[in-house]
Amino acid sequence: MSDVAGLLRDLADVGRAPSGGYARFAWTTADLTLREWFVAEAAARGLDVTVDRAGNQWAWWGDPDADGPGVVTGSHLDSVPGGGAFDGPLGVASAFAAVDLLRARGVRPARPLGVVNFSDEEGARFGLACLGSRAVTGTAGADRLLGLRDDAGDTLADVLAGAGLDPVGYGRDTEALARVGTFVELHVEQGRYLADLHGDDESPVAVASAIWPHGRWRVDLHGEANHAGTTPLAHRHDPMLDLAGLIQEVRAAAGSADALATVAKVSVEPNGVNAIPSRVRAWIDSRAPREDAVHRVLADLSGYGPVEESWSPATVFDPALAARLADVVGRPAGGAPAPVIGTGAGHDAGILAATGVATAMLFVRNPTGASHTPTEYAEAADCEAGVAALADVLTDLLGEAA
Repeated sequence: MSDVAGLLRDLADVGRAPSGGYARFAWTTADLTLREWFVAEAAARGLDVTVDRAGNQWAWWGDPDADGPGVVTGSHLDSVPGGGAFDGPLGVASAFAAVDLLRARGVRPARPLGVVNFSDEEGARFGLACLGSRAVTGTAGADRLLGLRDDAGDTLADVLAGAGLDPVGYGRDTEALARVGTFVELHVEQGRYLADLHGDDESPVAVASAIWPHGRWRVDLHGEANHAGTTPLAHRHDPMLDLAGLIQEVRAAAGSADALATVAKVSVEPNGVNAIPSRVRAWIDSRAPREDAVHRVLADLSGYGPVEESWSPATVFDPALAARLADVVGRPAGGAPAPVIGTGAGHDAGILAATGVATAMLFVRNPTGASHTPTEYAEAADCEAGVAALADVLTDLLGEAA
């Protein structure tokens, strides 16, 4: 048995809000504390730590430059506002726990094994998800990323410099990517597929088939600022009413297209309780199993002039690799392959897969089905099963030295 529960307990108080959720935003004090924890856990296992040009942390068992490319596992440690304890950290903690389990089993990898902590996967601070993996792969240009601003007006370049990283070298890192032959990301399931399919009796681990296409759009709604206590209703131009209409139309468009769409982030100017707003800025998140469904949602909203801020097409993981992992994961449970499922959530694994890295994902059952909320959960026994499945997968992918 591994100590994945103990590793998660070590992180339990970092960045925790009074509500019980987390505020672990990239390059804040909480995130820097988590990065120190990563280095300490790697050192405790004799792993060599490197930081790539995008600020992602890599811990290696073996030398990927001499004996690579290697097999990498891991995830991220940052959170959304009010996020849960498992989204991201479970993957990193399980990676270290899997290293412990492999050594306990006497496995001697024929290839290097890496553990990664990708920076700013959630995009909560600078508004672009999977920022660290986009940067290291060159999927998004360094100039664009360094110019991103947080809510305080600080650019990513300024924040990186404040954290001790040189923004001049920030961006695509071909040397770091060349060390990665295969990437396997373990993640808590962000939904109830496994809980509904298997209940409490069957295997709590699934393999990912694909990530749905998804994107984010910005809408600017303009009005006229005025006094809330003196302006007659008939004389008002209040963009909050337009926002109410937008929210209703987003929901209707998603239902019509068999997609998912959400308005969950809003910025109001001047944001005074006694002032009619002059402008409301809203962000739309939309995703679906098919790209045409997402496009239909946005077509129905064209009258609002949505501006695309990010777009990720469907990412299909290597079917042969997914089938291989499903077979490996299913063996201890009696021989039947583990279920292979799609997901509507984006992941760093999707960024790597889209750039040609052989990539796969494992999902651990989430009985609540909730994610990006403090009620996100995974049973301790299911987390242990996830570590065991990950160790089995890594053993299969690494081979074993004579």
